[in-house]
Amino acid sequence: MTDRKPWHGVNLATTLPINPDFSVNYDAYAEHVRFTTSHGVTGIIPNGSLGEYQTLTEDERRQVYLTAVEAAPAGTAVIPGVGAYGALESVRLAEHAAEHGAPAVMLLPPNAYRASDDEVVDHFRRVAAVGLPVLAYNNPIDTKVDLRPDLLARLYQEGLIVSVKEFSGDVRHAFEIRELAPGLDISIGSDDVVLELGINGAVGWVAGYPNAIPASTVELYNLSTSDDPADWVKAREIYRDLHALLRWDSKTWFVQAIKLSQEVAGVAPAGITTRPPRLPLPEDVRARIISDTEAVLAKGYR
Repeated sequence: MTDRKPWHGVNLATTLPINPDFSVNYDAYAEHVRFTTSHGVTGIIPNGSLGEYQTLTEDERRQVYLTAVEAAPAGTAVIPGVGAYGALESVRLAEHAAEHGAPAVMLLPPNAYRASDDEVVDHFRRVAAVGLPVLAYNNPIDTKVDLRPDLLARLYQEGLIVSVKEFSGDVRHAFEIRELAPGLDISIGSDDVVLELGINGAVGWVAGYPNAIPASTVELYNLSTSDDPADWVKAREIYRDLHALLRWDSKTWFVQAIKLSQEVAGVAPAGITTRPPRLPLPEDVRARIISDTEAVLAKGYR
């Protein structure tokens, strides 16, 4: 497609390898970027929620981004998340991204408290002023702020955003967003609505489970976003097989869950953990994730 934008396609919200001493394993992260992009992932989004951005220092976030840029093959979009508690911190991260050639940034609304609409707009204005295209990230479950379709339309009409990662879980929002902001690109934001949003016009996926099974999930996305109904039939079959696993992406345990699935799939080094406050999974939850992952792998998905 000649009009393909950097945020189109499968943009992987990468997990971040954390050593047992809680330091960042940059070498393992670089290898993970190389592995996933070699299996069909078209873009990398470091420092998103899956990358545990809240627990990283600004220096670590900069280094994670630069590691991804260096490891990603030519032509891969590396779009860093710049969400932060403070707008000024988000601006500094966006400026760093701009200095190093980022094609865009992904931005959460203010999430230290329930910000007003005017505060949300001001937040996006400050980051957009850096000059890079901004992908809004709507995650009302975690951030206390819902980027409602009417608020997204306001941001879009002011020229502050080009796309939205829609993580509300309400697939009806896609239709209302398209009505209120017809030019705003919609990216699938939760792994367990890939088929629904793909069929209904999503042009991207800010993805979680391609961290563990990239080839199969990229195939699912490509089939779901096809205009061929025969592809939708095949996508539905894959989706049914994967859904019990994909829905862990929208659970409280999503970071630990996807990292565990990576370990079970053999695509992450042993001993990788998460930073506090995230703790190891309860044994019953861990057992369910292992079972769900093994069931998918047994069917040949990778």
